[in-house]
Amino acid sequence: MQIADRETAERFRLLLEDRRSTPTLLREALARVSPRDRDAWLDLVLQLEPPPDDGAELPRGCVPYLPCPIAGLLQALDYADVQASDVFVDVGSGAGRSGALVQLLTGASVIGLEIQPQLIQASRELMRRLGLTRFVAVEHDARQLTAASSGDTVFFLYCPFGPSGLHTFLEGLEQIAQTREIRLCTVDLPLPPRPWLTLRSPANAACAVYRSSV
Repeated sequence: MQIADRETAERFRLLLEDRRSTPTLLREALARVSPRDRDAWLDLVLQLEPPPDDGAELPRGCVPYLPCPIAGLLQALDYADVQASDVFVDVGSGAGRSGALVQLLTGASVIGLEIQPQLIQASRELMRRLGLTRFVAVEHDARQLTAASSGDTVFFLYCPFGPSGLHTFLEGLEQIAQTREIRLCTVDLPLPPRPWLTLRSPANAACAVYRSSV
């Protein structure tokens, strides 16, 4: 990363600490950073450490935590047209990196579903430092959507589990989709065809965004 980008990251970190950041300022700052350096730049801004050790063996069907690349998340926000009125559910939210960026860029409420307690702790600490009060981190098996509330509108997945877990998750999500229209965003996670989901993003995009039909 260039020295100028490191300096910009430090200035933006101070903006966050002073609660003077806005979605427009953050978008403009990200746009000025080379795409290959944006993930590292954001980690400096948010003062994120490497992901905590996974600790105890993960439940069968779950995968170790990896932060979602910024490029895919930004495309998801654009193609899904995420607004401040949305409730954004980060399925397998890890240490809260994606959830923090979503709230800073859109103002949407965020629910993070994460099965590992050490990652929930890291996520809550990040939200406390940033003063993001519309983020709730829930320790929960994301394959079971009993924690989802009636107001959830956007669901986001970045490889949170394997094929069997994905099947279980989609079964639960279909029940929610029968009650209202939802948007489902995935990054590096091909979905099996589902008649109740319609692709709304370009086929060659870094992410895929679907809308449900009630």
